[in-house]
Amino acid sequence: MKKLLEIEELMVSVPSGNGDAYAVAGISFSVAEGSKVAIVGESGSGKSLTGFSVMKLLKSPVKKVSGKILLNEVDLDLISDEDFRKYRGGQIAMIYQDPMSSLNPITRIGKQIVESILIHEQLNKSDAKTRAIELLKNVGITDTERVYNSFPFEMSGGMLQRAIIAMSLSGNPRLLIADEATTALDVTTQARVLALLDSLATERNMAIILITHDLGVAAQFADEVIVMYAGKVVEQGSVARIFSNPIHPYTRGLLNSRCDQTVDTKKPIKSISGQPPNPGRLENKCAFANRCDRAIQICLEAQPLLEVSEHGRVACFRSIEFMNDSLEKP
Repeated sequence: MKKLLEIEELMVSVPSGNGDAYAVAGISFSVAEGSKVAIVGESGSGKSLTGFSVMKLLKSPVKKVSGKILLNEVDLDLISDEDFRKYRGGQIAMIYQDPMSSLNPITRIGKQIVESILIHEQLNKSDAKTRAIELLKNVGITDTERVYNSFPFEMSGGMLQRAIIAMSLSGNPRLLIADEATTALDVTTQARVLALLDSLATERNMAIILITHDLGVAAQFADEVIVMYAGKVVEQGSVARIFSNPIHPYTRGLLNSRCDQTVDTKKPIKSISGQPPNPGRLENKCAFANRCDRAIQICLEAQPLLEVSEHGRVACFRSIEFMNDSLEKP
């Protein structure tokens, strides 16, 4: 499939007591047209900052230091902020974690969707309203007139997230970034929203990047999984391979620490020892080495490269050795 989004050696710095630190430290990956990619990892791994970088929504003192972000082979850095307003929402859209904070609480939902439509389409207000109601129907809202005239605080979390999705579709984007879009929802509503996103991706041939810390959500939704740790991609592969045969010790640790119906309640819940590192200056060692119970001397002396194989990509000095290990049951 044709590449829609290409990220090359992206580095994002954040302020620290010792000068700039790198919260995203030279990541590279691509997203094909119509594909569904999940980016997973603990809090602070750089997932959301990657999404904000694509949307050009980083706010000072956080800044993109280097690297390229190309959408359909167009370098986004070469687009002025004014022109990018049409890209943002038109070519790329984003759904945020908390739907309530994504909308103006004192403006009716319909008006906010109409405002978004008018930015991207040459319509009068009457036609824009018709289009807004059509979008609300497209995301499974049946009582469209009521929702259109409601304020955000009058809506449930699930209905509000559907309205946010409708707004994000107003410019017919080719890429949708969903940043923890189901975190604040109950399990049933979460499943419905994921099913909605899945159907929209198919109908519109729209690529979706799902940013999540929930491995269950990633398994349910994505075709491909990117695992991030300490601002770097440590493993990437098909969802089937990642969940059946994870290679990187961090990926294995995440999967072994899941709490689901397969957990043996007679045994302690497994966890990854230690804490994720604070963003800092790049060190010449594996960032996961201090938490890894399978680290060897070279892990403390050099950074593993993200190597490509038939199984995907993995950054681990012992990847060949771990490739055929069976996953320990949680």
